Amino acid sequence: MNRERYTVRVTKDHLVFSAAHFITFNGDICERLHGHNWRVAAEIAGELDENHYVFDFIALRDALQAIVDELDHRVLLPTKHAAIRVTAGDSEVEATFEDRRWVFPREDCVLLPIENTTAELIARWIGGRLESTVRAKAGAAVESIRIEVEENFGQWAICEMKQ
Repeated sequence: MNRERYTVRVTKDHLVFSAAHFITFNGDICERLHGHNWRVAAEIAGELDENHYVFDFIALRDALQAIVDELDHRVLLPTKHAAIRVTAGDSEVEATFEDRRWVFPREDCVLLPIENTTAELIARWIGGRLESTVRAKAGAAVESIRIEVEENFGQWAICEMKQ
């Protein structure tokens, strides 16, 4: 049986966001707050629909752009981290880790329901947000969604979500 598999991929110069974050590693080490110019790419694999598309390029680009825009010029904070406590009020957000404390204007933060703001988990979060849009609009069976997040030039984290 010769089964064809098709993939569409979108990456554009404007699918970028500038954002600050910090991560923890080795249990008790917390990086300093720093920023990146992150780039994002999305790939969808599946069968062709009645239009002979896996998914419309423009719809994919626009859906991904909307997500990227939410992250642009923000501080990314993890709300499911075991040791970082994030408390959001109406006007500010406080984050603490051991004896360290950061306070940010609420409008400058994106509270992500992830364990750590690593590129891998940011890719998973973007993929989860994109997945609902893709599944609602896809006319054919989508087999997988792959999100790539470049934290620094040449340093990509990739999350593939299979159906």
